[in-house]
Amino acid sequence: MDSPFFLDKSDPGSWKALNGVALKVAAAAEAAGLERALVELVNVRVSQLNGCAYCLDLHDRLAREAGVSGQQLAVLPAWRETALFDQTERAALAVGEAVTALHNDAKSFAELAQARDVLTEAQYSALQWCAIAMNAFNRVSILSGHPVRPRTAASHHTADRTAAAAQAPAGATP
Repeated sequence: MDSPFFLDKSDPGSWKALNGVALKVAAAAEAAGLERALVELVNVRVSQLNGCAYCLDLHDRLAREAGVSGQQLAVLPAWRETALFDQTERAALAVGEAVTALHNDAKSFAELAQARDVLTEAQYSALQWCAIAMNAFNRVSILSGHPVRPRTAASHHTADRTAAAAQAPAGATP
């Protein structure tokens, strides 16, 4: 067991299918009027909850490129405790957390009900699918042990562009 086992590389057909799902999810998010920054905010939060270092590294950078502030990203684990997130962002984060944690309790259902009051039906659906896709990519990256490689200032932008171009917009990684 000296060499890593990359799940995405071991079955390219399934990996391609997962990326196809992510493309459909991204299209649904766009059709629902969800801004890229909001989707990336959810991607980062889901990846935090799952502890996926590779996806956190990638989606933190993509979130910043999409306009999410460094301050928002810094306090994201405590989003409920700050006024830095608007009503739509709060609803989206509640959906992302509910999909990831799958708590079957009154508090979770109450947050989802509040989110439905803020979001359109299409947005509510698209955000759930975004979180489902991100959870799937987190699992692939965690099981594969995808490494987070240090970047130099010069390679930072090239690596970001390459990763963003290679990935499906809704959350595909490696």
